[in-house]
Amino acid sequence: MELVVARIGRAHGIKGEVTVEVRTDEPELRLSPGAVLRTEPASVGPLTIETGRVHSGRLLLRFAGVKDRTAAEALRNTLLIADVDPAELPEEEDEYYDHQLMDLDVVLEDGTEVGRITEISHLPSQDLFIVERPDGTEVMIPFVEEIVAEIDLEEQRCVITPPPGLIDDRAETASARDAEAAGSEDDA
Repeated sequence: MELVVARIGRAHGIKGEVTVEVRTDEPELRLSPGAVLRTEPASVGPLTIETGRVHSGRLLLRFAGVKDRTAAEALRNTLLIADVDPAELPEEEDEYYDHQLMDLDVVLEDGTEVGRITEISHLPSQDLFIVERPDGTEVMIPFVEEIVAEIDLEEQRCVITPPPGLIDDRAETASARDAEAAGSEDDA
């Protein structure tokens, strides 16, 4: 199975290093020297990691055969893809690979059906589940502890506890102005 583990950013310095946007929770395993990664577009790779280091909080990689800034800049926006055994699980208990979460049924705590996970969007601040409802519409569910109560891979379901308005249009809006208006009506 293929797993996107990083996206190459801009060149760093003049000796062929590039910044990378890490897309794996296991960079030390997937992005270590000697790792051979396929690429998207495929014409750029495969790429073999020669060196890796952290500089100012960013991971910098150098690939075999990429010796200068021009060659490094030509790799910009290339996706790095690792081959992963589908039976392999992440090291941490509460971590999941995207393929494990795809097609899970999404339900509320009381069992009410919300839909099915059709896509996972990886944003800088958090991940989002794109959930297709039975009527064909989509809803985005933030993959955060406060909302995603349980992932049960055996039962193929994801239990959520959404705040009002996340999955329906019945959100209650309260403001200080509304409270003042209600208070002044009571005084009259």
